[in-house]
Amino acid sequence: MDQREEYRAAARTWLQAHAPRPADGLSGEEYLRRAREFQAALFAGGYAGITWPKDAGGQGLSTAYQQIFGEESAEYELPTDPFMIGMGMCGPTLVDLGSAEQKQRYLPKLLSGEEIWCQLFSEPGAGSDVASLQTKAVRDGDGWVLNGQKVWTTNAQFADFGALLARTDPERSKHAGITMFVVDMHAPGVTVRPLRDMSGRAPFNEVYFDDVRIPADAVIGELNRGWQAAVTMLSHERVSIGASRRSRNSPLEFGALVELARRNGTDRDQGVREALAEQYAHERALELFNVRMRQETAAGNPPGARGSVAKLAGALLLRRAIETAGQAAGAGAVAWDPEDHATSELVRGINSVPASNIAGGTNEIQRGIIGERILGLPKEPQVDRDMPFRELKVGTQRTPA
Repeated sequence: MDQREEYRAAARTWLQAHAPRPADGLSGEEYLRRAREFQAALFAGGYAGITWPKDAGGQGLSTAYQQIFGEESAEYELPTDPFMIGMGMCGPTLVDLGSAEQKQRYLPKLLSGEEIWCQLFSEPGAGSDVASLQTKAVRDGDGWVLNGQKVWTTNAQFADFGALLARTDPERSKHAGITMFVVDMHAPGVTVRPLRDMSGRAPFNEVYFDDVRIPADAVIGELNRGWQAAVTMLSHERVSIGASRRSRNSPLEFGALVELARRNGTDRDQGVREALAEQYAHERALELFNVRMRQETAAGNPPGARGSVAKLAGALLLRRAIETAGQAAGAGAVAWDPEDHATSELVRGINSVPASNIAGGTNEIQRGIIGERILGLPKEPQVDRDMPFRELKVGTQRTPA
């Protein structure tokens, strides 16, 4: 047995012993406690930050080992959602750009489940065009004072820290006068309000900052080079979203859709069978593409803009999945017994899919990135790119800043 097979066997044994049993109806506090306990167990067992450098608290292993653990853990419904943003986006960005002090302070507690992170980019007037953001940080002695609003912030309701973009120099162009900060989500002046989606849940929030003080050492990367830091984080985000493995218990995963068709007696319908075959082919193609990206990253060739391919493909795969689910479920997809847990979960899954076309950048934005940065097509005109932000009227801004 080679090292990778030994690792797979050890991971399988560990998961059998430590993966919590699925539990429906947990309160938010109960689920959060379970998530923290499991993240701590992952860290203690050596399965947190598998590919992160050892000096950042990780295991220093290749992406092949991350893939193995992902394959084995797909058999379980693991309570890892509260750590998704921190582990997939904020943490890797700190690994790339954080100071030695920031890495020492924040990464071990993220890995061990002691602290949860969120990403604070989007605003009411700056969604796909994040560089139009108006949240501002103003110098005050050695630190900063932060004022503004963020929106669609996942996990803000239980986050301890956030990676935030703020405008620090309105005299520069909109891309040049931005800085990324670490923000304490428990600091005075931070207000988090939940936003409920059409599934009935509140997975994201709007966040207000009123005279929030930020210390000087909270800058991630360099002052006024927050756009470059944002590109780094967005690259991690798109790879994380596109490459994330859905649990085999997901109602929109191929195996679950096959079972759905069998339960509803539609598995013999030729159209349903063709849709299921196409679903499997697309799932497998995306899985192999992600394997290739991980292998290339391990070989020193980061995915860069190709992360947008994975993100777009993942969003389109989910869109295809809800079409297949509708065919397989028939009338059950629009009228169901609320006591039917399986169908209720399917409907919640279907209702949450449209967000996948937006989170991490809309499908249209991803196509633009792919066209310009991968295919070499001409950039779209940007007449405001070099103008000082103060002179722009963008988003909700109606008068000069």
